[in-house]
Amino acid sequence: MNEENAILFDKIEDQIESMYSEIGLLSKKKPDGPTNKFKLKLINKLLKDANLLLGDEYIPFDDFQEFEEDNLPTASDVVMILSQYLKGMNKLRFDNTKYYQGYYYWVLEGEKDLWLRTKKSTYL
Repeated sequence: MNEENAILFDKIEDQIESMYSEIGLLSKKKPDGPTNKFKLKLINKLLKDANLLLGDEYIPFDDFQEFEEDNLPTASDVVMILSQYLKGMNKLRFDNTKYYQGYYYWVLEGEKDLWLRTKKSTYL
C-alpha cells in the first residue's frame, strides 16, 4: 500500500459505508424496490475505485465488477454487494495496518518515516 492508495482507500471506504447505510434504510422499507439510476451511477463509481484498490486478493466476487445500469438492482441486492465490499476492504485494512501507542497506522511501501493514521479494522 502506498500513501496515495491509503488516503484513497479511507475515502472510498467511508463513502461505501455511507451508501450502505442509506440504501440499507431503503431496503428495510422496500427490499425489492429498484435503485434509481442516479444512486446506481454513484455506487458503480465507488465499486470501480474499490476494485482497483482491492485487486484480485480482496475483491469479493471474481465475476462481479459493477451493477448493470439498464437492469436496475433492488435495494437489497445493493446492500448485499456493498456489505461484501466492506468486508473485503476491512480485510485489506487488517492486513496492511499496525497498532502503535493507541493508534492504527497504514504500513506503507518504502516509507520509513511516514506515519499515516487510520481507523481500526473490525476484521475477525
